[in-house]
Amino acid sequence: MLPKPRADLKPNTADFERLPLVKPTGFREYDARWLFPGEINLMGLNAIGLGLATLVHRRGVAPRFVVGHDFRWYSASVKQALMTGLLAGGAEVHDIGLALSPMAYYAQFALDVPCVAMVTASHNDNGWTGIKMGLARPLTFGPDDMSELKSIVLSGAFETRDGGRYIHVPDIPERYMADLSARPKLKRRLKVVAACGNGTAGAFAPQVLEAIGCEVIPLDCTLDHSFPRYNPNPEDMKMLHAISAAVLEHKADVGLGFDGDGDRCGVVDNEGHEIFADKVGVMLARDISALHPGATFVADVKSTGLFVTDPVLIANGAKALYWKTGHSYMKRYTFEQKALVGFEKSGHFFFQPPLGRGYDDGLVAALAVCDMLDRSPGRTMADLCRDLPKTWQSPTMSPHCDDEKKYGVVERIVAQFKAAEAKGEKIAGQSIRDLVTVNGVRVTLADGTWGLVRASSNKPELVIVVESPVSEANMRAIFADIDARLSECPEVGAYNQKI
Repeated sequence: MLPKPRADLKPNTADFERLPLVKPTGFREYDARWLFPGEINLMGLNAIGLGLATLVHRRGVAPRFVVGHDFRWYSASVKQALMTGLLAGGAEVHDIGLALSPMAYYAQFALDVPCVAMVTASHNDNGWTGIKMGLARPLTFGPDDMSELKSIVLSGAFETRDGGRYIHVPDIPERYMADLSARPKLKRRLKVVAACGNGTAGAFAPQVLEAIGCEVIPLDCTLDHSFPRYNPNPEDMKMLHAISAAVLEHKADVGLGFDGDGDRCGVVDNEGHEIFADKVGVMLARDISALHPGATFVADVKSTGLFVTDPVLIANGAKALYWKTGHSYMKRYTFEQKALVGFEKSGHFFFQPPLGRGYDDGLVAALAVCDMLDRSPGRTMADLCRDLPKTWQSPTMSPHCDDEKKYGVVERIVAQFKAAEAKGEKIAGQSIRDLVTVNGVRVTLADGTWGLVRASSNKPELVIVVESPVSEANMRAIFADIDARLSECPEVGAYNQKI
């Protein structure tokens, strides 16, 4: 039996080589993320696998897992250690090899396997590793699942079992790409920049886009786990600016950017303008609701208010619901509400049947963008974006805040805004119209200007977004109010960017 994991082991020591290291903060709200090997070692990953197998048996779920890994130099080793633990716990492991996260989710359906454990740090910087887990397709872990796994692992309450079985599945990438391209080709020959940041999607995204009839301009599609140009994160302005330059250089119809594990898609229009994913969501919702009148959509609390106020969506009878930010929360809520699509500002989109299987897939989102353009002859991506009502919106800003401190900071900010509302105080010169506290705090002012403060679910950061339907000045005013409050919190460090 494995010893109980410890959190105080140091690399290059004897104990590090003979005992499991698992830092408790790696168990996030719904994903698991650690710095490797400083916060988790290979024996610690044995413990995670054994704990996961123990959890599945306790839940009465068939202990059968799809397991894959993203393209980082250490991910294959991390996966091997995880699988060793799963096998020791009596699980059947279907190893699909190098994969995108949505490829692993697809494999759950294709192989009729209930569980998934995908080794990926997604868009995190090199040095991070992690696992996206689920026990019932198309859903992934929620807080209760993660809390129970954390308790099993950290307490050493493992249950070893006989019956572990390893199955290598060599052809899931081909089956996944064939599944996505088994559809009518585009009528319109689109020139598309496919940007992958040298991450995993580079091995797959260009092929799928070519298969549906696009002329593909590959950008940073050669796999290189050093990420020499920038991190594969389509929400990061450095990657978006690179896509913009390529779109303008090649006179492309659209630029599509994919993150490190391929479950998110970012968009740049034909004029080189970056379109934030929530605005892309409104554009897609317009297109889809024209085909499916009365459709219900879900948007996360970071997203634009246009999901509720857009006149085209109103005319199409569309209904919009706001929910917690986070791919696991959004995936589950979209599924439970039987919404047609869920849109998250980070670029996670969740297409339910008949449009998808319910999980987040950056390539499914990219194909939806291409289909929207195909159904809009004579219109450009920039035209479709200009059709939206004007708003002034910030990028997602992420000041550093340690994992152990970020939730306490957010609680203080929430309390401040609640107190201001109760006293009738003005924020940025306006009264508060609405407070949404389902995930941090989204404060909406009288004219519809709003600002959000929440804790990142997977990084030691806060998340700040502001928007105004009235003016840039009002957008900046609410940001100044939020920034002033955060500047009084010594736990909050430097921003990745500011407006």
